[in-house]
Amino acid sequence: MKSLRVAYFDCYSGISGDMILGALVDLGVDIREIRKALKKINLKGYKLKTKKVQRNGLACTQIIVEIDNPQKKTHRKFSDIRKLIDQSDLPSIVKSNSIEVFKRIAKVEAQIHNTTIEKIHFHEVGGIDSIVDIVGGVWAIESLKLDKIYSSALNVGEGFVDCAHGRLPVPAPATLKLVKGIPVFSSGVKKELTTPTGAAMIGFYSDKFISMPPMTIIDDGYGAGGRLIPSLPNLLRVVLGEVVRNDSDRITLIETNIDDMNPEIFNSVMESLFKAGAVDVYFSSISMKKNRPATKISVLSKKSDKDKLSNILLTETSSFGVRFHEVDRVTLDREIQKLKTTYGLIKIKIGKLDGKTIQATPEFEDCRKAAQNRKLPVKKVYDEVLGLAQKKWLS
Repeated sequence: MKSLRVAYFDCYSGISGDMILGALVDLGVDIREIRKALKKINLKGYKLKTKKVQRNGLACTQIIVEIDNPQKKTHRKFSDIRKLIDQSDLPSIVKSNSIEVFKRIAKVEAQIHNTTIEKIHFHEVGGIDSIVDIVGGVWAIESLKLDKIYSSALNVGEGFVDCAHGRLPVPAPATLKLVKGIPVFSSGVKKELTTPTGAAMIGFYSDKFISMPPMTIIDDGYGAGGRLIPSLPNLLRVVLGEVVRNDSDRITLIETNIDDMNPEIFNSVMESLFKAGAVDVYFSSISMKKNRPATKISVLSKKSDKDKLSNILLTETSSFGVRFHEVDRVTLDREIQKLKTTYGLIKIKIGKLDGKTIQATPEFEDCRKAAQNRKLPVKKVYDEVLGLAQKKWLS
């Protein structure tokens, strides 16, 4: 069993670069360390400040990037930003992930303006504040040493937003492309709640967009958005937690019901499924409509093998359809040991829970072969080896 360190981004009021950084600082990431990291980039003319504020009565942290000369507008190309980050002394993971976030934005901007990544000029995202938000946010996320990151659906807002290209609908075109494949919604707030920077970062980092998973809460942090919204606290909430689960505790169950197939075919189907990677296959007797006797085929599958195994059921049986869903399971940590017996070396399956051995089972095929060689009942060999294994590993 493994303990996974996870973070859950609760984006009920959207997400932006400064909200991410604010929530992570509120969670406990040291702002002084973030400042030190950002000094490794050749980026001048700003101060990174934090401010404790309230949103609808909730205490939170607001990030403020104070520009020395706000009138000076810098429009950088993607290549300029990549060079700026590449030439820094930041950790390699921070450099590569920061560049990937910017690349996501560059790709969609290129699509929108019908040009190439290298020709795109970042306007808002090329500014000092966006570079600080993205690189600082990436550094903060990496500092938490997370195993998994999850996110809720994103509240994108609605209405219109003013930007360098004029007035645009919300979600802005870049945001809309960046959230492709991500669950989104609008709660009716006529403001831009999810920005391109926020969408690019959570799209890059989140492993899944789901409701909050079962976990033990360690801490939480709130990052303030810049606007006051009466209808909801304009905050990004990041929850730090711990999940204790086995590497293989999620598995797909594929099933189909058969009432019109030659029973001799079932064995061949089972062999095909196992050869294709099925974790387990079993048949159950059921009754279908008009009380017809039938067989339910159940296949336990790794998620990556679901399509392959479903195709076998559809092509090698008389089924017209299959159903599947993910199921939870708890498994023992397993290892194979060899036991020296009077019948030769027999493999023993060892099962452990939290490091303690609780199962020691002989490999049946080894016992069967040993029994055949000595012309003995397999039950006698199996029972004797089982007793020896339990005495060695369980006593």
